[in-house]
Amino acid sequence: SFTSWFLDAFNYAIQTRMNILNLSIGGPDYRDQPFIDKVWEMSANNIIVVSAIGNDGPLWGTLNNPADQPDVIGVGGIDYKFNLAAFSSRGMTTWELPAGYGRVKPDIVAYGKDVPGASIPGACRSLSGTSVASPVVAGAVTLLASTVPIEKRSTHLNPASMKQALVESATRLNGLSIFEQGAGHLNLYGAYEVLTGKAPRVTVFPEHWDLSLEACPYMWPFCTQGMYAGAQPIIINATILNSMAVSSHVVGPVEWLPGEQGECLDVHVEHAPVIWPWSGYLAVFIKIKPECATRRGIATGKVRVTVESPPVYGSSVRRTGEADLSLRVQMIQTPDRRMRILWDHYHNVQYPPGFFPRDNLAHRDFLDWNGDHPHTNFRGLYGKIKEAGYFLEILGEPFTCFDATQYGTLMIVDSEDEFRPEEVEKLRVDVTEKGLSVLVMAEWYEPDVMRK
Repeated sequence: SFTSWFLDAFNYAIQTRMNILNLSIGGPDYRDQPFIDKVWEMSANNIIVVSAIGNDGPLWGTLNNPADQPDVIGVGGIDYKFNLAAFSSRGMTTWELPAGYGRVKPDIVAYGKDVPGASIPGACRSLSGTSVASPVVAGAVTLLASTVPIEKRSTHLNPASMKQALVESATRLNGLSIFEQGAGHLNLYGAYEVLTGKAPRVTVFPEHWDLSLEACPYMWPFCTQGMYAGAQPIIINATILNSMAVSSHVVGPVEWLPGEQGECLDVHVEHAPVIWPWSGYLAVFIKIKPECATRRGIATGKVRVTVESPPVYGSSVRRTGEADLSLRVQMIQTPDRRMRILWDHYHNVQYPPGFFPRDNLAHRDFLDWNGDHPHTNFRGLYGKIKEAGYFLEILGEPFTCFDATQYGTLMIVDSEDEFRPEEVEKLRVDVTEKGLSVLVMAEWYEPDVMRK
């Protein structure tokens, strides 16, 4: 449907001071900037937006916008036996690719298969889809909001406090990845206890990142491969939630607090310059230090972030809050170079590359919008590589930045960006003089073939 229709509707929601808005719509175009800006504006005006994560499952990397935005509550679908619905879109978010790593979405899951509802003639009918699961959560959010005393709603009820209540209380489902279920299944009473029992605060979602081998399947793909010295960094992308203020910022350096063997982890952190509206990214880059190449076992620690918020109305004192992100990492021996594969993700062009206003209701776009990543649309290939005993690392830099003597094979998969002359020369030397193998997987854009 037309972007302009939604802008009119969203403006109406803002002008009428709407509290909660359900959006059982979505699409892959997270570069529709007028649309995205207006969703942010609704969140900034304290409208709690709940949206369907999409019906493009079981494919991975198929999240729909606006449910994939950090300020929006993105909802996936399950059946009455707590199985993930096949149609429910899977994460990760692809906004950050190829330069970084996607965020966890959906946030939670709820009933979305064979849900009874009213039909236009007045009878009852059965409905399925994340477009059904989303209003289930929106109804729960409305009920939860009604439990907050009127005198506290201006300070305690906002998009961040509601998302904190939902994800902190959700019931984790067995056998599913965090990128399939988010925090888990909606727990209405648990969310009520969190919402009414905790003051506005700063948190990180997800709060706990267990990258050890025994953390599967929930922490897939991080749990599929231990970390070793000399490897490309592992990137985790969390979301800062601040229910104290719509706009805030990180103050001081982000701290790394090592735990058991935590001194072996080389941790680098990047974060959003401004936490707005109510949320911002917290990216953590993790490597094993060279001096710990012989270490084995689990390394732990915490990333601590301090966020400063403006004063409450009538005060001149700025408020601060701390939040921790805990890490648990499996350290293993560095594999032989013959078993190490480097996946070139640097030369994949981000899709969509920009916003192209066309508003053609009959247009169907079959371009690949899943990220071309081993953890999204190439998930099956990644699984086969792991089954064969190989170790796969992801290259997010030019070819001039990696040491070919450490790898057996470079995989170039569906690349779109150009290879610069210095990269071509480096690769020639790597192959002819340093023993590097190169595997090229080409793809073409043919809508008729893709339809079949």
